Amino acid sequence: MKRCFALLITAIMLLSSCGRDETGAKPDDVWALVSEAYTYAFPLVIMDATKTVSTNTETPVTSRAPVNQFIHAQKLADAQFRTVVTPNVDTVYTQAWLDISAEPMVYVMPETDRFFNVQILDAWTNTVAVLDRAGVYAFTLSDWEGALPDGVTRVDVPTAMAWFIARIVLSGQEDLPNVYAIQQEMKLMPLSAYEQGGEYTAPKGTYDAENDFVPVEKVLSMDPKTFFDTANALMLANPPAAADAEVLEKFAALNVGPGMEFDTGVFTGDTAASWTDMLRQIRETLVAASAGYTVQLGQWVYYDAPIGDFGTEYAYRAMVALAGLGANTIDVAVYPKTNVDDTGAVLTGEKAYVMHFDTLPPTMEGGFWSVTAYGSDDFLIDNPIDRYCVNDRSNFMLNEDGTLDIILAKDQPEDISNWLPVSGDAFHLYMRIYTPDMAALENWQPPVIRVIA
Repeated sequence: MKRCFALLITAIMLLSSCGRDETGAKPDDVWALVSEAYTYAFPLVIMDATKTVSTNTETPVTSRAPVNQFIHAQKLADAQFRTVVTPNVDTVYTQAWLDISAEPMVYVMPETDRFFNVQILDAWTNTVAVLDRAGVYAFTLSDWEGALPDGVTRVDVPTAMAWFIARIVLSGQEDLPNVYAIQQEMKLMPLSAYEQGGEYTAPKGTYDAENDFVPVEKVLSMDPKTFFDTANALMLANPPAAADAEVLEKFAALNVGPGMEFDTGVFTGDTAASWTDMLRQIRETLVAASAGYTVQLGQWVYYDAPIGDFGTEYAYRAMVALAGLGANTIDVAVYPKTNVDDTGAVLTGEKAYVMHFDTLPPTMEGGFWSVTAYGSDDFLIDNPIDRYCVNDRSNFMLNEDGTLDIILAKDQPEDISNWLPVSGDAFHLYMRIYTPDMAALENWQPPVIRVIA
């Protein structure tokens, strides 16, 4: 079993020793353990922060809704969207932040004529279910012992908090009314309301101006005590998995665990500076620890299993939560990424490129593909034509031989048919292949990016 960081607190071999704190561990060992605990807890804390922002409203609007109510997006994400990094611009989302601590929530999924699935994530960012068939489903705590009505399919969730993400593929702006119709047929209500006939009026939520923040910025700005006390409180309703017992035993030395109060007494020296240094290094550390899960696809790379269902791969889980919260398992989608051209040079808006496809990405029936550009901040790039991706539904022009060339440039060309706007500085690309043909993908030649100016 791989470890996030193979570092343990040094056992107390002497009654006292210069340079050790009151736990008996050297300062460097303490910070190694703090870093490991931070990596472990980060997905839980950022899920909660995202929930806080997304439910910070009295009534449902296009980007927020109270707990246990639908957030029906009315359009695709754009450059102003800041709730989740690297947002998808292929599908219109319906989301809901569920609290199933009091009773199960029932979801009615309608029939559709297009790609439409629902991903259910637990509080630790693991995918517990993907629903792709019409029906009636009940989201229940794993240890719930009640009975469900006939025709209702049980979906067990190990945590009280869950994130419901429905993705409905869109074929241009003219297709929006069809997506709205699907959204309106979806239903979500407590089990008790469903059993009483389905008539249900959801209660009002609350709004607090202090909860208007960017989740990743909020979490990364937390001091050690705030971060770990938040994690400890969240673990009560969202218990760690049984497989986490070994690491939790270690973290107990810091008072990190369900219901504990973080012990700042483990620190010596300049705590604020050491904490800042740790956070500054965390992304690089997580990427390095997750390198073993990458698959090279030409000049592109994507993350393989167990993405979306991480088990004890805590560094991998934290890296995905930091870079792309809500990632699917690979049977649903793969996300090849590149930030370099065919020479290995970093992509920059100071140059113009052509992205050449010999053949288009391989998908199974009902699948789709796209390539989306993001700035160095992992958000969509503002541009004059509001185009953030090229996909299989775009009005691009193929070459005479059936190949495809996409222009990557910050300046608008005369013919915009095949133009994907990029930023003026560093940028990167994500390819999304939904319902991928994994056998074909092994032998597929991915697009090559070459400098043209």
